[in-house]
Amino acid sequence: MSQPDGDILDALRACQRGDQAGLRALYEREAPRMVGVAYRMLRRRALAEEAVHDTFVLVWRQAASFDPARGAARTWIYAILRNRSLNILRGETRTELVDDFEPMGLESEEEGPEGALMRLAESGRLRGCLERLEPDRRRAILLAYVRGLTHGELAGRFGVPLGTMKSWIRRSLLALRECLA
Repeated sequence: MSQPDGDILDALRACQRGDQAGLRALYEREAPRMVGVAYRMLRRRALAEEAVHDTFVLVWRQAASFDPARGAARTWIYAILRNRSLNILRGETRTELVDDFEPMGLESEEEGPEGALMRLAESGRLRGCLERLEPDRRRAILLAYVRGLTHGELAGRFGVPLGTMKSWIRRSLLALRECLA
């Protein structure tokens, strides 16, 4: 085993023990290369970054399932990245198919996602809770859940980093959950 592969295995073993320094070491070592690999599959930088982020979350959560007898640590990590990238591609295909169902009356060109959701929730508490959110965050939630935009697409549309968009979505969903409780 070469030294670089040994470093990756050591970092993955640290993740198995719950040591965040292992994940940090993996990220610093592999993230730039992983973004390149994901970009070649996804053709969009924001989606590639999203795939890499999701991969590191999965590596952290599933580190205990890694078995060095079955393959190299780097191979295991890149298999997770490949699968995550493919899932993103499949998800975008499904979103594009859903966009073809405008005749169902869920959304029209004039109305937009915010109007469609407000119409669906006209008399409900959801509308009041949505109106309590900051306008950009409300719009991000609506674009994500009515139009099906990914975090990467939203980050590009709003001109904010991917991590910021993920925080907006997470915090907005928590605020909605509290408001509706």
